[in-house]
Amino acid sequence: MKRPVKNAFEGKRALVTGGLGFIGSNLAHRLAMMETEVTIIDNLDPGQGGNLFNIHGIQDRVRVVHGDVRDAKTMEGLLKEQDYLFHLAGEGSHVGSMQAPEADLEVNALATLRILELCRKVTPGIRVLYTSSRQVYGRPQYLPVDEKHPLAPVDYNGVSKLAAAMYCMVAWQVFELQTTVLNLTNVYGPRMRVKDGRLTFIGWWIRQILEGQPLEVYGEGRQLRELNYVEDVVQALLLVAAEPRTAGQVYNLGGEKSISVLELATMLVMINGKGTCKQVEYPSNRRRIEIGNYTCDISKINAHVGWSPSVNLQDGLQLTLEFYRKHWQEYW
Repeated sequence: MKRPVKNAFEGKRALVTGGLGFIGSNLAHRLAMMETEVTIIDNLDPGQGGNLFNIHGIQDRVRVVHGDVRDAKTMEGLLKEQDYLFHLAGEGSHVGSMQAPEADLEVNALATLRILELCRKVTPGIRVLYTSSRQVYGRPQYLPVDEKHPLAPVDYNGVSKLAAAMYCMVAWQVFELQTTVLNLTNVYGPRMRVKDGRLTFIGWWIRQILEGQPLEVYGEGRQLRELNYVEDVVQALLLVAAEPRTAGQVYNLGGEKSISVLELATMLVMINGKGTCKQVEYPSNRRRIEIGNYTCDISKINAHVGWSPSVNLQDGLQLTLEFYRKHWQEYW
């Protein structure tokens, strides 16, 4: 950890929404290591990734509130005197958003707007980091996708994430609330949900391969993806939060390289030492919202804070498999 980043958080207060989930809990671990006073709010929705085991080892060093970010009274109390807000709570299922669009809108967009308004009211100097998604760009018109790419979501989740991100940008432009948006893509690693493929296909693959099931690859598996190991994403959040000049900016995160879905499945089998892949018909509800190839331009965040992924894909997958071999009973 670079000393300037640690200085930005040591002795400070940070609120992490969705902090029992995948990225939020990994962030909480890092913040606790830097002696930050961490508060987590999570509603432990069974359809999301919240898991009390995710804070194993730091449970005595963080405050956990079982609550919902849509509850304005609860959020107002938690936001008071906070230095940082890492807003990670939200609905992340693309297919789920098409099945329950109003709930998706309420959790992602409306709740974010309410939180921003509460920040203005009770802690206007707070630093706000919001995690959005590559889905805001829809089907890429060119590759790699940079922050100037047209915004054209192909599913309701992309729309609600985009709305939340735009609320953050307007709050900065009009009210000078210190907001920054990071667009994430295929984050993987320890503490992610692996019960099913609702939130992440790579999480479901981890469970399948450890249970001896074949990895299901939709269609021909030629679509390109970039993956980010969760520790790299946490590092990006910390670097951006620690740099005041990133306020009002949107940043894309991407992996060290692109890889086809079929190549990824083959790599996972190789790293595991056993397993098989099988190509299956693309489910119609997923095919209709498929974005095709996606690769990302990370030159902006690299130029502004020096971030680039440090964990290569093979090492990250190995670390992830090792984590779930050891702790599978907590996540199945």
